[in-house]
Amino acid sequence: MFGKRELEGSADRVETLLGRSTEFRGALISSGHVRIDGKLEGEISHAGELIIGESASVTANIKTKSLTVAGHVKGNIDCEGRLELVNTARIFGDIKVGQLVIADGAVFQGVSSMRSAEPAAPRPNPKPA
Repeated sequence: MFGKRELEGSADRVETLLGRSTEFRGALISSGHVRIDGKLEGEISHAGELIIGESASVTANIKTKSLTVAGHVKGNIDCEGRLELVNTARIFGDIKVGQLVIADGAVFQGVSSMRSAEPAAPRPNPKPA
């Protein structure tokens, strides 16, 4: 599991940082390793590893490759790979993920759906009796 120490250690790989005292409004389009510790309102389209830190407040729809959440997110999330909610995470919105990890203490309110490796076979319609 992605513990708090590992979350803090990920700062060594971060290419872009939205700091605690930063507020951003608009569309964030990025790739690589991005960490948000401030306030963001708008939308996020990210083609890499995204980290939403414990002090972050994000009100946005998010489309990303992988995501770790320790802060507050209000909006829908579409994550191709792994979405991890650490114990301080608060998510209010629907999620679509490849993998989902929720730590004890995290809050998630919404609908979740998992991407499957293979499309589901159509279910036959039952015939009326």
